[in-house]
Order: sequence, then structure tokens, then C-alpha cells
Amino acid sequence: MPHASPITTDVDFARDGKQFGHLAVPQSTNSAGWAKCLVPITVIRNGDGPTALLFGGNHGDEFEGPVTLLNLARRLRPEQIRGRVIMVPMLNRPAIAAGTRLSPIDGVNMNRAFPGHPGDTITGMIAHYVSSNLLPLADLVIDIHSGGSSMHMLPSVNMHRLENQPQMERMLEAAHAWRAPYIFLYRDVAGAGLLPSHAEQMGKVTLGTEMGSKAQFGVETLGITSRGVDNVLHWAEILVEPPPTGGSGAASQVVEAGDESDYLMAPTSGIFEPLQELGDQIVRGQVIGRLHDIERPQQPPEEIRTESAGILFARRSVPLTAQGECLAVITRVVDPVSTKS
Repeated sequence: MPHASPITTDVDFARDGKQFGHLAVPQSTNSAGWAKCLVPITVIRNGDGPTALLFGGNHGDEFEGPVTLLNLARRLRPEQIRGRVIMVPMLNRPAIAAGTRLSPIDGVNMNRAFPGHPGDTITGMIAHYVSSNLLPLADLVIDIHSGGSSMHMLPSVNMHRLENQPQMERMLEAAHAWRAPYIFLYRDVAGAGLLPSHAEQMGKVTLGTEMGSKAQFGVETLGITSRGVDNVLHWAEILVEPPPTGGSGAASQVVEAGDESDYLMAPTSGIFEPLQELGDQIVRGQVIGRLHDIERPQQPPEEIRTESAGILFARRSVPLTAQGECLAVITRVVDPVSTKS
């Protein structure tokens, strides 16, 4: 038997219409022994049909998801859909309020906390509620991310390579429906416990995104995000009418970074000087940047050479870099047929 969650909500997931409410997460703070952290949730339902579960703000320094879903929650009317749309625009609300990747309350990364536990600190408690109460309702799961404060990213819809071929094919269909410039097949190189990984393991059609970065936040990335959510809701036969603008018109390019060597980590600390831009074609052994030692300025900078070839898909956006932090990601174009194992 799963453990019951201490989190409560004032929305009724089975009721038709539109409801704005909260997930009430119990807290005890220095200023209030008895308190609740209120995480906004919106439920829009119109009869029977599929359920889409949409998340933003999994990381608190990524704002494309919160803005897109807050706009969608206000704009979308029950008569425009068939089935149900559940939106949690600021999943890690304490981190969103602080503008930090990790929760300022417990220092935990929400996207490493799944499936969570009801007895965890606030982040794991929310992850457990999502795992046990929200994900089982969903047919389609979307978790909107960007590169946040530390990485510039090419706009993409993301997923893992799955052994379940019917599920993988459905996810690729959904990803192509988004009409983002890229579909990015990635691997977990910084720990387990991701929300998309957990949803995939539950057999859900699951899409993540990397919509640029905090520094790239603007009309273009917000447009790709907002139009894409509408497109996928229509693909899932939840949004009844097709969106007025479907995307750029060009088909998404499928790329993959499947090897550990595709993720370049800083061998030492210093100031990162990029020498290549996003989208550049990179050959194996190419110098894509240099790390300058701030404590020994007389020393020549450390050259960062690639161990694989392909497209420079992501690079560090913050010059000051600590040893072990990600500097760049190299991807290769793959034929969609080759994504079948």
C-alpha cells in the first residue's frame, strides 16, 4: 500500500469546468510553527477524454514553463477541450520565488527527488504527491525546462531512449507535433530521480523541454513553448480546434547525446572562454573553449577539447566555472528510424 500524502488540495479532479486552486504542503518555519506552502494548480475538464498533466517551474531559475502555463490556465476554456488538462505552473514554488535552481527551503533539486516520500522534506513531499496522486491520472505528461542560469541551449523537446518501442514511437510523434527546432534524446549524467524519467517508467507519453536559458528568455523561446504546448494538446485530441499557428513550418531535427563523452565537464576551475557558438558543427578533438586560472594568471589557459563530433547543442552561459561543472553538450543527428532499438 502506498503511503498517504500529507498534502491536500482544494480542487476536484473529477469536476467539469475550470478550477484554480492550490496544493497545500504542510510546513513548519522559524516564523510560523504551523504553516502551508501553497503550490498553484489549475484543472480544466470537459467530459470524458484523455488527461494532460503539465508542469513548469520544476527548477526555480527556468521561467518559460511558469509563464506559458499561467497564460494557458487563464486563456483555456472548458468548451475548447475534450477530457482534462491539469497544470502545475510552479511545481517548486519556493525555488521560483527565490529564482534559484534548488529549493531555498531544503536545498534539494526537485528534478532529482522522484518518486519522493511523504516523510521527506518539502521537495520530496511534493515529488511524492505528484508520483502518487497526479501522474496516475495522466495520459500525457509535459515537464517544461530550459538551461536556467548556467546553460545556453538550442530549443528542444526532450526524452530518453526507451526500450518500450510503442511508447517511444508515441513520444516521438508527440515531440514532432510540438514543432520545436530539435528533438533531443539525452541520458542522465547528473543523478537519478527525474520527473520525466519517473513518468516514462510509468508508461506515460512524456515530453521534457530545454527552451533556451534564463539569458535567452524572450519572445522567441516563449513562442516556441506556448505554440508547442497547444500543438501537443491538439495532437493528443484534448484541444478540439487546431491552433492558429502550428510552429516554424520546418520539421524537428532529431539529435542525440547518448555517450558520456558528449557531456564535457570542467577539468579545473576558472573563467570559461567559449570559442564556438550553439549550432556549430564540431569535430572530435576540436578546442571549443578555454579555462583561465584566476589564481595563476601567468599560466596558459586549459584548452577544452571535444571527445566526440556533432552539433554544439549546449554550452555554459556563466563564465566563472567550478571544476566538474558542465561546459558543453555535443549531439549528433539521428534518423528517427534509428531511434528504434
